[in-house]
Amino acid sequence: MSSEAFGFERSSVESVVVPVPESTAELAFEGALRPRSLSEFVGQTKVRAQLELLLQAAALQSRTPDHILLAGPPGLGKTTLAMIVAHESDRPLRMSSGPAIQHAGDLAALLSSLVPGEVLFIDEIHRMARSAEEMLYLAMEDFRIDIMVGKGAGATSIPLDLAPFTLVGATTRSGLLPNPLRDRFGFTAHLEFYSDDELAHVISRASRLLELEIDSESLGEIAGRSRGTPRIANRLLRRVRDFSLVNGREGLEAVQAALKLYDVDDLGLDRLDRAVLSTIIQQFGGGPVGLGTLAASVGEEAETIESVAEPFLVRMGLISRTPRGRVATRKAWEHLGIAQRESALFRDGL
Repeated sequence: MSSEAFGFERSSVESVVVPVPESTAELAFEGALRPRSLSEFVGQTKVRAQLELLLQAAALQSRTPDHILLAGPPGLGKTTLAMIVAHESDRPLRMSSGPAIQHAGDLAALLSSLVPGEVLFIDEIHRMARSAEEMLYLAMEDFRIDIMVGKGAGATSIPLDLAPFTLVGATTRSGLLPNPLRDRFGFTAHLEFYSDDELAHVISRASRLLELEIDSESLGEIAGRSRGTPRIANRLLRRVRDFSLVNGREGLEAVQAALKLYDVDDLGLDRLDRAVLSTIIQQFGGGPVGLGTLAASVGEEAETIESVAEPFLVRMGLISRTPRGRVATRKAWEHLGIAQRESALFRDGL
């Protein structure tokens, strides 16, 4: 896997003719990797089959597809699937996000500007303002909203008809969605983490699109450290490519050296993950330790620990959540190479 194999000449490192803004390069990279149809989408086999049936049924009946809720951890393809829904339905796509809709007026302006059949994608939909959520109930069911004009006793409700549309909502925390909103989605898809084989397929596809050559051992190494997430796999692929380009090294050795440089270990743990584990073990004897105390000790926000590091550590069996706090498991002690201390926790089999 040489730098030339990645599609670059060594001389290009030394003579740059036109600098490309980093933001433009990132967008071009991500855009090149996004599949444009369900047949190109890797993984999520059951969700793909369900979506294909839903879209085909809507096309046969000449109607807009049902509203769709995509739930799952970050980086598994929720935005990509929303784009595919619009593409396969041959409909325009409008994109927004929950944090950007903080007033009912924001949502009213967005909905009233939709054209018939348009697909509206709202990312992190659970973070919408409550007043906007309540307006969305009527819009999803009857394709209309009520606009309040005036204040106090003289306030008047004016109904406004909307063009039929398909709402695709994405959320990483479906439990925060109110039941009335969740129930109005015709289809809810739960995206799962990818297997190593599926991630190897993702990386292989990305390599072909970017005209890179990468051997099977390197594919497996990157896939095994990607935390079951295609977004991370594609990011690590780019970092390995950069390392090979700059250092002129190739093959599995280059992959391992690049990932070591970026603090990604054999299990895919990064700096924050290892900081959480080592803090629980070294400062608190393996736990239990409360989330607030753990966050203060690591120097991160509690929400960051809970939403970024903890889900993966729990899924890998490295920490356990108990009523008294977080506890490091035997696997965590072994992974960090720290001798286990005999305690009631280990006698209980953690």
